[in-house]
Amino acid sequence: MPLGPRPADIPRVRRTVSVYKVSSIITGTFLLLLVLMMVTRYGFGVDIELLGPYGFLALTPKELISGINLSTVILIVHGWLYVLYLACDLLLWRYIRWSFGKFVFIALGGIIPLLSFFLERRVPRDVEAAIAAVQPAPTTEPSGAAA
Repeated sequence: MPLGPRPADIPRVRRTVSVYKVSSIITGTFLLLLVLMMVTRYGFGVDIELLGPYGFLALTPKELISGINLSTVILIVHGWLYVLYLACDLLLWRYIRWSFGKFVFIALGGIIPLLSFFLERRVPRDVEAAIAAVQPAPTTEPSGAAA
């Protein structure tokens, strides 16, 4: 059973969740681009070329690319964005003290297409529930109430 965040870690958790939300959307978008790139590379034998002799964007065989190989750029950018996504996942796992299985499930969001978009909505709700379980609910008693 998860232990929940320490009260001193709650501000860090909130900052980490905001970075996580942005990184999950960007990582998921690049993962979809990566899937598209893999289909063109391995399905059709061409890479995506930017600013080459065949136009602004063109599908060109890898050995004929003279412009920017956008397929390679997509691979590299997704890899580094996944590192950021994984770092946010690791920090949330550490601060909230979730199970290792939950850490692995969230980490899969950068590998399984469309899962990061689902997790971008779910993880912040789980974080808020964990914070609410630790923080006492604010009292709404009037200040002049007699005991």
